[in-house]
Amino acid sequence: MQFHILSLEGPDAYARAGGLASRVEGLAGSLSSLGFETHLWFVGDPGLPGHEHQGRLRLHRWCQWISRHHPGGVYDGEFAKLHDYAGSVPPFLFEQTLLPHLGAGGRAVVMAEEWHTVGAVFHLDEILRHAGLRDRVSLLWNANNNFGFDQIDWRRLASSATLTTVSRYMKHKMHGLGVDPIVIHNGLTEDAFDPPSAEGAAELRRRFPDRTVLVKMARFDPDKRWLMAIEIVRQLKERGWRPLLVARGGSEAHGSEVYHHAHRAGLRIADRAAKGPGVGAMLSALEDVGEVDVVSLQSFVDPDARRLLFHGAHAVLANSGHEPFGLVGLETMAAGGLACTGYSGEDYVVPGRNALVLQTADAREFVDLYGQLRSSPEHELAMRNAGRSTAREYAWPEVIQRSLLPRVEILTHP
Repeated sequence: MQFHILSLEGPDAYARAGGLASRVEGLAGSLSSLGFETHLWFVGDPGLPGHEHQGRLRLHRWCQWISRHHPGGVYDGEFAKLHDYAGSVPPFLFEQTLLPHLGAGGRAVVMAEEWHTVGAVFHLDEILRHAGLRDRVSLLWNANNNFGFDQIDWRRLASSATLTTVSRYMKHKMHGLGVDPIVIHNGLTEDAFDPPSAEGAAELRRRFPDRTVLVKMARFDPDKRWLMAIEIVRQLKERGWRPLLVARGGSEAHGSEVYHHAHRAGLRIADRAAKGPGVGAMLSALEDVGEVDVVSLQSFVDPDARRLLFHGAHAVLANSGHEPFGLVGLETMAAGGLACTGYSGEDYVVPGRNALVLQTADAREFVDLYGQLRSSPEHELAMRNAGRSTAREYAWPEVIQRSLLPRVEILTHP
């Protein structure tokens, strides 16, 4: 079985813009580690080789001639890239990789990600049908979010590919569009389970012994309930719990509204930037915060630093009003942290057992639930342990073996 993943985002720094890059990198790496020849077709760094072999994983960097004129990353010059990708990836993929493999008696699975790849799916479906080989290829299209849904011809897409998505919540969202996707959850790479630095965790606890440390990492989007996070800090401060919110947002305009709200609430904010990757750089960025209420991180948070914060915080605010899957909550669990999620796409949570689960946008809900947990250290430890056990069930090899491979044969779309 040969696997192909179509995605604009990918593992290069140039191609990273959000959670999609993490998804396709983890999926492709895990498929190849399980012994499958795996090809990842993405809009890669124009300065790196167009095609690269990493064992059973083959990287195909596309649209490089366009990217050379658009140094701002994968979505810089987006529509020119979409046109080129849809027009040139399918015939090359078919002639250079699929046709020899199918001709030798093999089978293939093509998994396309997000609305950007819909044109490529249509084109590849046409090529396979014209060649009389459509029944030899399982062609899937996956929705990680509802971005770009208004640009999709759903009837044609449903007739060209089997539709999948990442949670029951997204499945029901898509029902309203007249389609019925199959749920195949997201997964975690093995490094998500690496224990955080013991020395770093001890230093974080030593540095903030009498403060309630919260962490939130998300795009500045109203759906991510940033304003609720600020209100939580305000209410905790009123109770005398000395909260410290370590926040990492994006460049979205909503960020200004969030910090304006914090100022109006009387909260003190400090911008900090780590001078490099790793635990030491993050700890240095958090030095001398004094009575600051919100630390706004202005630099990238690398995986080691993320695990330190997720593990060392009293809670990670990963709650949203619209959450297609909730990867941050799952990453928190994998790091042994206490995840506080919403109640939309987080299929992995069991309220009160492996996470704090909020069903409203009322900050008092978190304050009351966490207040109960704060008085029971044994319950908190049990919740963190249960969360880590749950996260193990969502390691990419587990998801692939449990949800993807058993469906490959029945997902062939004639």
